[in-house]
Amino acid sequence: MANDDKNTENDLPEVISESRRRMLCATGAGALAALFGGLTAHSPAARASPIGESVPVVDRLSVQVVVDSFHQALAPTQTINGIEVRRFSLPVTEKQPRHALRSEFGLALHLTSARGDETRQVMLDFGYTPETLLHNLALFGIDPADFSGLILSHGHYDHFGGLLGLLEASKGKLKSGIPLYVGGEECFCTRELNIPDRVGNFGYLDREAIKAMDVRLTIAERPSVVADHAFTTGQITQDTFERVLSPTRMNVGISDGVGCFPEQLSPEKRNLSVIPDDFEHEHATCFHVKDRGLVVITSCGHRGVVNSTRRAMAISGTNKVHAVMGGFHLAPHNEEYLRETVMSLKEIKPDLIIPMHCTGERFQEILAQEMPDNWVRSYNGTRYTFGA
Repeated sequence: MANDDKNTENDLPEVISESRRRMLCATGAGALAALFGGLTAHSPAARASPIGESVPVVDRLSVQVVVDSFHQALAPTQTINGIEVRRFSLPVTEKQPRHALRSEFGLALHLTSARGDETRQVMLDFGYTPETLLHNLALFGIDPADFSGLILSHGHYDHFGGLLGLLEASKGKLKSGIPLYVGGEECFCTRELNIPDRVGNFGYLDREAIKAMDVRLTIAERPSVVADHAFTTGQITQDTFERVLSPTRMNVGISDGVGCFPEQLSPEKRNLSVIPDDFEHEHATCFHVKDRGLVVITSCGHRGVVNSTRRAMAISGTNKVHAVMGGFHLAPHNEEYLRETVMSLKEIKPDLIIPMHCTGERFQEILAQEMPDNWVRSYNGTRYTFGA
């Protein structure tokens, strides 16, 4: 269990910087090979266990924010609508602390759930750099040897950048064959940023390097159970006013294990070479907390926070939403769109809304005005506890 009451003084693990270089080097000839290279022989990834008659129910859930953009050390610990919001504060020790929490643009969450005497720990997303991820995991006292599973929400570098470094640093400690859940083959396409003043390489998820670390790649395109306690939405349908923006474009093709297999993409995408991202592969991670309702974790929410939440409600068969949390990818949207999002969340009536990462400041302001009793400002290092 993470310990956020004090900073540890132990030396933090060294990070193999090669991992970051390997996942962010799909440029020049490498990128062309990914676009036009022939297919390599490959074995199909495992498929996640489908949800049976009902989704799992847990007694308790703790969500530790391991990496996010901003830390406010003086924010108070509090309880809101039955949810404990425990902040990571400044260390108060006799000895001057050597290590402090690090923040960066990216997201990584450590999830601990309990059902009776049974506990599970899952890592959801991995931040932008292994240096920050490993530093903060050590600071919180989180041991990767205790992980039951790994989840990647979607194929953006600010969510998987620390993954390979974590696997390398934890080699021999992680459970053999630990599953890494992804929402579809598109996760592995090489990507480029498509923002007007920031056009260029955005890396790729190195499947061969991941498999070499004794990790079982597991596709969760459909609603699936994760580590017995959680479930993912699978791919999220677009059933509301929300629209998908495309800050990146995908390159279709593979060479030497780098990139995505065209035949495993949607039929309309297989014969294309470059595609604006519609995040068909993105999935949300969810828990049904006993007597409280759903906790929906959007991670980045490119498919829409309302779409993601309503998808979780439909899968679980419950309309009670305890919390919605994660990045909502609302920063680029206009005022009217932000207000429509708030009104739609009001209709869902979650006990608490916890925006993170790429949500944007203006949405936070509107949400605080419209739903002051159901909103909390999230900071890096905060731990949220749901259930008794």
